[in-house]
Amino acid sequence: MRRPRPDFPDQEQEHPGWTGPMDPRPDHGEESYRGHALLHDRKVLLTGGDSGIGRAVALACAREGADIVFTHLPEEQADADETSRLVEAAGRQAVPVACDIREERQCAELVERTVAAFGRIDILINNAAYQMAQPDGIEAITTEQFDRVMRTNLYGMFWLTKAALPHIPRGGVVINSTSVQAYKPSPPLLDYAMTKSAIVTFTQGLAQMVAADGIRVNAVAPGPVWTPLIPATMPDTVEFGKQSPMGRPAQPAEMAPAYIFLASPQAGYITGEIVNATGGVPLP
Repeated sequence: MRRPRPDFPDQEQEHPGWTGPMDPRPDHGEESYRGHALLHDRKVLLTGGDSGIGRAVALACAREGADIVFTHLPEEQADADETSRLVEAAGRQAVPVACDIREERQCAELVERTVAAFGRIDILINNAAYQMAQPDGIEAITTEQFDRVMRTNLYGMFWLTKAALPHIPRGGVVINSTSVQAYKPSPPLLDYAMTKSAIVTFTQGLAQMVAADGIRVNAVAPGPVWTPLIPATMPDTVEFGKQSPMGRPAQPAEMAPAYIFLASPQAGYITGEIVNATGGVPLP
């Protein structure tokens, strides 16, 4: 399948960004993803499932046979409705939850709601994240921005994982979204890159902590991906992804198979690993 390549139209959105105005429109696998019952009757809790990588993962999980609780911000309701439609069209249950994972109480309530709906959590996918590029250097990163990045990307992941683990049975899985930024930080994304590096360490440490409980913990590290976060947080969309050796950004649909593999029994002896899906960017 031929994927869109830069140059893209110059475009800008308010944060958090929405799928509809994007040009080209992101591909979440709507027409291409085919399931093989890899996650039959699994129960998934996914953060940031309204758009981008999260929507692609939700769609793929549903077509693999899973039911899904996913989070979104209140202002992302329209995108969340479309994710729900895709999940339900696959014959699975979708439970969208407007939730701000920067608040520990809301994280605990999210886990409680998931357990009330499904009885357990087989797969926890910590995918929600916040970034805001600051090309003018560290002086432009306010304490407010720094705090939002840390609380969304790290605190939320920590709180949700801590609350969810008692409800994850043997054979369960935790998958975290890190980034190529963890290894090759772009200066305008300094604070975001810091959190993505910390997610690598969290993944590797937690994997050792819960291995004896029969729970696997892994992460996916995408390179540039064409999602609403890009026009909402980056100063220039025209050449986005051109720096990749493949000369283009990934589409969200190209990330979902990595999450499905790590969630599936086929990855039963894989834990503490980072699947790098960077479009050829060499990593240490």
